[in-house]
Amino acid sequence: MRIDESRCVACGNCVPICPVGAISIDPVARRARVNRDECVECHACYRGMSKEHLYPPLVRAIRRVAAALRFRFDPEPDICPTDALTPETLAWPRVVRRAFSDPQVPHESTGITGRGTAEVKTNDVTGRVKEGEAGFVIEFGRPGVGARFREIQAMTTALAALGVEFERQNPVTSLMTDPRRGILREDILDEKVLSAIVEVKAGLEQVPLVLGAVREVSRRLTTVVAVGVSTRCDASGGDRLRAILEAEGYPAYRGKTNLGLGRATAGRLS
Repeated sequence: MRIDESRCVACGNCVPICPVGAISIDPVARRARVNRDECVECHACYRGMSKEHLYPPLVRAIRRVAAALRFRFDPEPDICPTDALTPETLAWPRVVRRAFSDPQVPHESTGITGRGTAEVKTNDVTGRVKEGEAGFVIEFGRPGVGARFREIQAMTTALAALGVEFERQNPVTSLMTDPRRGILREDILDEKVLSAIVEVKAGLEQVPLVLGAVREVSRRLTTVVAVGVSTRCDASGGDRLRAILEAEGYPAYRGKTNLGLGRATAGRLS
């Protein structure tokens, strides 16, 4: 995202809209600035504000007079009064930021918007995770922190060393040059995104090892890490995962199952 300095009047309305704090007001230039290194190209500022087309020199003059007379002249807080926010045409690798951060942009690898994956919660339809297996969803960056792929790679390499299987229909996996080692493309490692999800599966006996690796790596990261673990219940509705999680000190809850109503189940498809 770029801010047109010829149009910006430094009203500051865009500053709190940015979910990663990449916009600030330069007190000397009296213009809003975008920290391009921190901006994740989510377009929240552009879509989250109404746009007026007031004449910038007139708005600046009114604001100066208002300041001299000690009263405020500010636009409504959800409006960019001079339409100064300007989306850019993004090239590789910066375009990766928008793919992972703008919920309206589908990922090329999966065709899914948002983080680009339906996650293991749709397992009743996809059948990704079988009995005796655990599916892991490891999320980076939310809320309001963001994550760089270099930190995500620190996690994927640690997980790969345990022999886990990365979900192929996942946008992070699609950016790997060596899935066996969890290595991502070198040219994206310094790119920052609002959020990303890594999905892996392993045998239930490996759950303690995977959780231990996630705990150890997350202590070295500057971003936020959240983990979800799921499994397929047996014919009687029971599962072995609950006891494993409780032994590791994690409370277990049954929930978040997106039923594929009206569709053939994974069992019938196989």
